Amino acid sequence: MSSKFCDLHTHSTFSDGTLTPEELILAAKAAGLSAVALTDHNTVAGLEQFLAAGAAHGVEAIAGIEISAAIKEGEMHIVGLGIRPSGFAAVTAYLSPFLAVKEKSIRALVAALSAGGYPLDYEAIAAETDGQPNRAHVAAALVRAGYVPSIDAAFRRLLDKRHGFYREPARPSPEETVALLHSVGARAVLAHPFYDFNEAELCAFLDGAAEWDECLDAMETLYAEYTPAEEEIAARVAARYHLLPSGGSDFHGDRKPGILLGRGRGNLLIPYSFWENLKP
Repeated sequence: MSSKFCDLHTHSTFSDGTLTPEELILAAKAAGLSAVALTDHNTVAGLEQFLAAGAAHGVEAIAGIEISAAIKEGEMHIVGLGIRPSGFAAVTAYLSPFLAVKEKSIRALVAALSAGGYPLDYEAIAAETDGQPNRAHVAAALVRAGYVPSIDAAFRRLLDKRHGFYREPARPSPEETVALLHSVGARAVLAHPFYDFNEAELCAFLDGAAEWDECLDAMETLYAEYTPAEEEIAARVAARYHLLPSGGSDFHGDRKPGILLGRGRGNLLIPYSFWENLKP
């Protein structure tokens, strides 16, 4: 087995992580990773700092993003890996209208929770991030206020759309998302598909995706929250649809305290060869 490892799915303070881009690089170096991708939610704002820190500290820094795309059931996530720096502005311009709608959605969520007996301050929540707040920041605020015992409980009890406080904002389609990523030189990776699909649903989705003008390049076959059975299914489905393997911890720092950078819950090892095969 290769002695070089990577992590192709992480977050910083520019979305809902708790480490700055430079701190993430330093953590990757301390963990012995050869490469790490910063894949903040719907933003490339932290990537210039991240790439500079990687060069300064001798860690291969991969410019990435995790984009929320619309599906009938709500949303799914597509990770982009290897964005050209010259494409950062194009990504920002494309996503800006969706982010404006997202901000209104989170403001409305906070207002609805406050009216429903869970008073929160949007501006205080926004101050917790270098980027734009999302439901994870609202969940953290609910925990700090003592309304719920954990972030998981916040989502289960209050933040899922079924509870009526949160309304889904408009998002780009998966096909549009893949086309955007390809236009800036990145590989498009289906992230943690078992958040959104069972095996049959995943195959049905990929059957449809095969007809897109721009096709997915890869799927996360190793992920911190997969069971052994899900790892086997992911590897089998990826091979069936000729998708390259990818993997990541989905590291968020203290916001997901049980998830370690590069190691997930302690047993995750992502071969550097995954990134070698994905390099645009």
